[in-house]
Amino acid sequence: MRVVVQRAKNAKVTVNGETVGRIDFGLVLLVGVTHHDTEEDAAFVADKIANLRIFEDEAGKMNVSLLDVGGAVLSVSQFTLYGDCRKGRRPNFMEAAKPEHAFVIYEAFNEELRKKGITVETGQFGAMMEVTLTNDGPVTLIVESKEKNE
Repeated sequence: MRVVVQRAKNAKVTVNGETVGRIDFGLVLLVGVTHHDTEEDAAFVADKIANLRIFEDEAGKMNVSLLDVGGAVLSVSQFTLYGDCRKGRRPNFMEAAKPEHAFVIYEAFNEELRKKGITVETGQFGAMMEVTLTNDGPVTLIVESKEKNE
C-alpha cells in the first residue's frame, strides 16, 4: 500500500457536485493499493498513520498523533499512486491493483482506522472525484506498507 498523508484544517470530496465526505480537522489520505497488498498491510498502514506524531504540541513541535488530537480522516482511493512514469510520457498503471482487490483492501484499511475510534469519511470508490482541502503546514508524507519498508 502507498498512502499520501496530508495534514488538513478542513477537507471535502465531491462526486458530480455532491459532497460525499467532509472533515473539519485531521488528515486527508490518498490511498493506493497494489496487487500483493493484504488486509495485514492495511492494518499496518492504518496503525502507522493513526500514531504518526505529525500534529503540533503546546511547544509547536510535531509531537502528537491523530489519536491524540482527536482528528478525523478523509480517505480517498487513488489508483494513480501506482502510476509508473519512468518510461515515456504516459503513466503505466500495471502495478495498481484490480478494482475488486483494491476495494477490499481499501475498505479493510478504513475499518482499521475506525476500530481505533477515528471518524473516517470517504470518497466514492472508482468515481471521478474532486478533493478540496486546506493543507495545514503544509505537512505531506508518504506511508507505505511494511513489506516496502523492510
